[in-house]
Amino acid sequence: MCPSWGHRRDVTRTHLEVSTPGERPAPAWTPDSAADGIEAALAIVGGRWKLRILFHLFGGQVLRFSELARVLAGVSQKVLTEQLRQLEQDGVVRRIDHRGVPRRVEYGLTAWGQALCPALDEMLRWSTAREVPPPPGDPQRR
Repeated sequence: MCPSWGHRRDVTRTHLEVSTPGERPAPAWTPDSAADGIEAALAIVGGRWKLRILFHLFGGQVLRFSELARVLAGVSQKVLTEQLRQLEQDGVVRRIDHRGVPRRVEYGLTAWGQALCPALDEMLRWSTAREVPPPPGDPQRR
């Protein structure tokens, strides 16, 4: 189903590195270690533009810097560069530098970055399934 927000094919089923479960057994989580792990994951994708960058790169998309700047209306080149560098340092995005004239730089996801897609799909489903209570004073409210 990933990405469920667009028209691209289901990459979680077709990408071998993502579709096979990890070879390491899951550790025995404690409430604190689980919270620490989730906080670390959220820190990686935290930032005004990081999730938008990821959504445009899911499904094997490889985009030039200028294409990313165009689809992310409102982002400055400086901020886009910073966010891409952080994602690259965290191992989520790979930078492909085609040295030539003119020089061309493209960005795509690493296998680990692509593996975020199903998790973000589930978070999207979770966030849209929320039942909103009726406003105070509404006769339907109990």
